[in-house]
Amino acid sequence: MKFKLLFVFFLIITISKATILNDSIAIKPDSISNWTTKNKIGLIFTQNSFVNWNSGGNNSLSGILKIHLIKNYKDSHLAWSNELKSNYGLNKEEDRELRKTEDLFEVNSTFGYRKNRKSNWYYSAKLNFKTQYSNGYKYPNTDKPISKLFSPAYLFVGVGSEYTSKENGFKLYLSPITNKTTFVLNQSLANEGSFGVKPAIYDNSGELITEGENVKMEFGTLVSGEWAANVMTNIKMENKLSLYSDYLNNYGNVDVNWELNFDLTINKYVTANVGSQLLFDDDVKHKEDLNNDGELDVLGAKIQIKQLLGVGFLYIF
Repeated sequence: MKFKLLFVFFLIITISKATILNDSIAIKPDSISNWTTKNKIGLIFTQNSFVNWNSGGNNSLSGILKIHLIKNYKDSHLAWSNELKSNYGLNKEEDRELRKTEDLFEVNSTFGYRKNRKSNWYYSAKLNFKTQYSNGYKYPNTDKPISKLFSPAYLFVGVGSEYTSKENGFKLYLSPITNKTTFVLNQSLANEGSFGVKPAIYDNSGELITEGENVKMEFGTLVSGEWAANVMTNIKMENKLSLYSDYLNNYGNVDVNWELNFDLTINKYVTANVGSQLLFDDDVKHKEDLNNDGELDVLGAKIQIKQLLGVGFLYIF
């Protein structure tokens, strides 16, 4: 009798262990993933209102919708990071037309492979695409757009090496071979030679002989870096710099894109943002109405600077 009880007890324990083991094996693949996701949707706004204000001023309201989607994959040898950025902002000031303040659609994808899992260096391939949604104007002139959807659009595709330090929030990408393709699909802007494409050819009487090209291709060197850090409690800094120079067209003339942003977290849903961006591209010529005749005169390239200060709502999912 005792033998039978011991046998039954042993059988129950064996079955229980097997069940737990099978359950753990079944759960493990579903509980561990190499994918990470971080998505943000934010609305930043500023507002000014004046009533009998002795110093003067115009009532104004502006807002920027920001969408930032991130999905990354990483294992011991592979790393694949993907992000989508979409920003659009408008400003309405009293007695003035509605004006655009922000306009961006950007996709980034970087694939990396390393032989040694302890190394921070990856053999990498990078893709970057960016354009805008709506027409851009040299305000107050809204009769003639200076940019449009896919005019311009930029595509960077290259191979190189990337150094990544997660502990320091730092990335450095070096590419000796990067293709930069500029698209100007609006024919009027292409005929003007906007954004560096080959302009149209006209005869002496002004008749069009050959339309301007819609695509310009370059091959050059791309160096980019990113650094993110918490400078103070609830204040995060993101610093990004991209440098590109074309081998075939005045090598050493560098296109610069530098972004510096500070995110101040007030609580889970409220945030403040202080940011700036500096751009220089020799193919992007400054346009100015010098004669006040409504026609924009094409001048040389200039440094472009944008600044932002605002408070808004943030949703992370």
